[in-house]
Amino acid sequence: MGNLRYFTWAFAFTALGLVAGGWLGWASTGTVQGALSVFFICAVLGVLEISLSFDNAIVNAKILKDMTPVWQRRFLTWGILIAVFGMRIVFPLAIVAIAAWINPFAAIELAISNPGEYSRIMNEAHLGIAAFGGTFLMMVGLKYFFDAEKEVHWIHVIESRITRFASLKGVEIGFVLALILLFTYLLPAGEANTFMYAAIWGLLTFLGVEVLGEVLDASQETMDTVHKGGMGAFLYLEVLDASFSFDGVIGAFALSNNLFVIAIGLGIGAFYVRSMTIMLVEKGTLNEYRYLEHGAFWAILTLAVIMYLQSLVHIPEVITGLIGAGLIVLALVSSIRHNRHEASLEAQSGGAEGEKAQEAVSAA
Repeated sequence: MGNLRYFTWAFAFTALGLVAGGWLGWASTGTVQGALSVFFICAVLGVLEISLSFDNAIVNAKILKDMTPVWQRRFLTWGILIAVFGMRIVFPLAIVAIAAWINPFAAIELAISNPGEYSRIMNEAHLGIAAFGGTFLMMVGLKYFFDAEKEVHWIHVIESRITRFASLKGVEIGFVLALILLFTYLLPAGEANTFMYAAIWGLLTFLGVEVLGEVLDASQETMDTVHKGGMGAFLYLEVLDASFSFDGVIGAFALSNNLFVIAIGLGIGAFYVRSMTIMLVEKGTLNEYRYLEHGAFWAILTLAVIMYLQSLVHIPEVITGLIGAGLIVLALVSSIRHNRHEASLEAQSGGAEGEKAQEAVSAA
């Protein structure tokens, strides 16, 4: 029961969200079947978002544990508003407004009066969104592995070799640029330009957030108002959160073209991600399971590659979620095995020392 307390708000929002989804279904169709259908879609979207966001929660916890308590609280309060309202409602509306060259109010009217056209515009924008989000997430994952100070390796044969190249400045940037050029070459001319420009903007956004984060944290540290891990880390987390949300928001239109149904379903998942993040930070789970971070960052790289591949072929979001969750489960199992092995070695060491002490006593 102790861990369930972390999910109190998530459970409450789930109940309210599913009731609201059922009401939307009833209001739009006037039938019990319609109400149950929307109710079910909201539930499935919530599960989909959770499965896609296990790695998000772990990465959030990794960064959040080094932030000051003030900024931790701000991320967990303001952040949930941005995640649910901003990414699940404002972001899709902004995409439609930009793609259709209409104002935001017209985009809202379009979402309500003509959800089919709204969904079509969102799907047409998928290529640019996938290129932008995939590039940003790829840089996040590569930054973790291209670390000269990284000593713990999960997939040792790969990670240890990557670490050797970490001293080469800009190696991860060069790798991503090479991938961008490769996919630009593989795509048709019109799509290639869209992919390349969006991907470059994703790379520049990552670098910009990194630089701005360092500047903000440095200035705050100088003023002695907030130490390292303040506004800069908050900004980085929000952009990272948004990148994780891109794929889920676009994929949700495969289940429903109703903006508000999607917002409810994905919002339910977002609350569980926040709850998992809080639990991981407070219980020190990342320290207890040494390979859990590795699994999360491998999942991030996998998601980034899948977002790139989606520019060429359709990959169902369920597969993406299962791969990410599978990598994290494997990392968790490896961590448990490592802990058991360490405990066994300590027990053997303790037993050997006890025997030596007993022999010493006998000899005396």
